[in-house]
Amino acid sequence: MLEPKNDRLFVEALARGFRVLEAFADNPVPMSFSEIAAATGLDKSATQRLVHTLVHIGYLEKTPTGVAPSRRILERSFDYLRSNPLVNRAVPILANLRRTIKERVDLSLFDDLSMLYVVRMQSKRDTFYAHLIGRRVPTFCTSGGRAVLSHLDHEKVLDILHRSNRRKITPRTTVEIEKILARIEEVRETGYSLAIEEILIGEIAVAAAVLDGAGRPVGAIHVAASLAEWKPDEFVARAGPLVTAAAAGLQQV
Repeated sequence: MLEPKNDRLFVEALARGFRVLEAFADNPVPMSFSEIAAATGLDKSATQRLVHTLVHIGYLEKTPTGVAPSRRILERSFDYLRSNPLVNRAVPILANLRRTIKERVDLSLFDDLSMLYVVRMQSKRDTFYAHLIGRRVPTFCTSGGRAVLSHLDHEKVLDILHRSNRRKITPRTTVEIEKILARIEEVRETGYSLAIEEILIGEIAVAAAVLDGAGRPVGAIHVAASLAEWKPDEFVARAGPLVTAAAAGLQQV
């Protein structure tokens, strides 16, 4: 998080407090003052004061091995979700899709280089992280991300791809720009995006972009399933039309 210069309204101490909370994103275990200071780049004295304050107001809690985020942070997530009109309108559409296809259904929001999961409706089996809202996944290699990219102009797509950390998450993650562009072009032709084992081995996912009233992509609806239970062609034939219809039903007017 960059701190703006010459901005008299910017509260630097508040920003540094959030840097302390964000330190747990890459290290989701209790940490000591020294570990938090190293993760944030703050000096130990400032870190101690910030941690003390966050513990006092309930956003961090002390544990036997350090401090960790507290349950109060979940309340702020709840505030966001219930105040977001897109999430409010999406839940019944996603629930109906989940009943129909009987596989995991997600809603993610487009946030530049990443997609952020905000609703996740589970199937009969999933990994731990597949249950958690708030998880970020790269835009460039996910079914939802490529669905979103298919609704952006070529220059914007290239900008996102060049700024992305295009590393392989699995052996099947597509990282080459020309190949990604070809996948995006396929989405423009079909209306939905397919990803096979690009984020998780054994998983196949189909997604369609959710658009706002001006036709701009704001998120995506995904359906994900196991390759042990579906052949790719069969899953695409089943899930593609359903996810496209669900996303169209959620489009803002």
